[in-house]
Amino acid sequence: MPLEQENILIVDDDVHILELIQRHLHSLNYHTYKAISVKEAIAILQDRTIDLLITDLQMPGVDGLELVKYVSEHFPEIPKLAVTGFPSIDGALKAMKSGAMDYLIKPFTKEELKSAVQKSLVLRQKSKSITKIPHQRKAIFGELIGESDAIQNVFNIIDRVKDNRATVLIKGESGTGKELVSRAIHYMGKFSAAPFVAVNCGAIPEGLLEAELFGYTKGAFTGANDNRSGFFQAANKGTLFLDEIGNAALSTQLSLLRVLQEKEVMKLGSQKAEKIDVRVIAATNLDLQELIKNGRFREDLYYRLTVVQIEVPPLRDRKTDIPLLVEKFLFKYGVEYKDHIVQISDEALMALQRYDWPGNIRELENSVQRAVIMCDKHVEIDNLPNYLKYQIEFPKQDLNLSLKEVEKRHILNVLEATNNNKSKAAEILQIDRKTLRDKIK
Repeated sequence: MPLEQENILIVDDDVHILELIQRHLHSLNYHTYKAISVKEAIAILQDRTIDLLITDLQMPGVDGLELVKYVSEHFPEIPKLAVTGFPSIDGALKAMKSGAMDYLIKPFTKEELKSAVQKSLVLRQKSKSITKIPHQRKAIFGELIGESDAIQNVFNIIDRVKDNRATVLIKGESGTGKELVSRAIHYMGKFSAAPFVAVNCGAIPEGLLEAELFGYTKGAFTGANDNRSGFFQAANKGTLFLDEIGNAALSTQLSLLRVLQEKEVMKLGSQKAEKIDVRVIAATNLDLQELIKNGRFREDLYYRLTVVQIEVPPLRDRKTDIPLLVEKFLFKYGVEYKDHIVQISDEALMALQRYDWPGNIRELENSVQRAVIMCDKHVEIDNLPNYLKYQIEFPKQDLNLSLKEVEKRHILNVLEATNNNKSKAAEILQIDRKTLRDKIK
């Protein structure tokens, strides 16, 4: 008989019990995986699709109750069936509270095991039918575009935060579209009519960043000839986007921390604080936790900024979105440069999908823009720069070889290529046959 679709993971430190349960489940046509420890079980869970976990509770080291708790949070869709040879009401309650759907006491019969397994799988199906809400993927979210799992996850987080003022930290490589994510949060939410102010912290000199962010009063420093509001005041009731936050000086970080904590801004040179209502979205392509270790970023500010964190995936991790992005850029630059929509050949699109795009979407857009300029009516493979076309990777030469060893390898390669024809090899090497014989010896 064919196996059922369900995959069942059995965990028990007793090999005999493992084999007994496996035999019973195989006779019921279930597919099984075995683990003799919690560590081994987690490795299987991370590498396989599991439909039911059956675990002993009493095991040396990390016990089965810990595994039930772990699976309840990391794999909440997997039902758990607890097994024990030392039954107690307290143990049963702990197992159920930790997420187990049923509780089996050793020794149990094949029919008892069958009943418990079927009950757990039925409860799993009911749970899925209640919680699984079918939805159609949005290919476009604001100015963002994509259908890959990676970008859809970003869309889902944006959808959750767009209507509240929670502080958001956006992480991602340069060119992935972090500012587009921040604009989507602002313009797709209920605060879209309020100001959106973008500030590049890396582009403003260190000594001027605080003055630009918080404003200043006349005479606060040399050159302050009048009172001036800062970016925080300009973004009041709206969103302030702080790009490249990792480049801000420690003194500026301290002032930012105070603003986030107190919800008020004090201009440089002023003694009076101004209440503000601003949602702060920060972005960085740096590893802030590494900066914290090196004393270049405040840990308390980091936790203030990461109420919600969004990881924007690099383009190499969402290559299925490249055709959609290319279509968008072809339309944009076709209308701008050619006054009509430009198409692209299959060969050119394949070349764009094959490349890993270290510069991410920004690099892709620049490449499509250039191709539109260079093409006539359609973007062909010839319109793409050479580095996007197929490349042959040649093995690197070993520079540690002596001249004698290089000569020896070359002679052997030539002999092999000529099927050991010494006359032909000597001709290629431009030496006589006697010299070749001597070198072979």
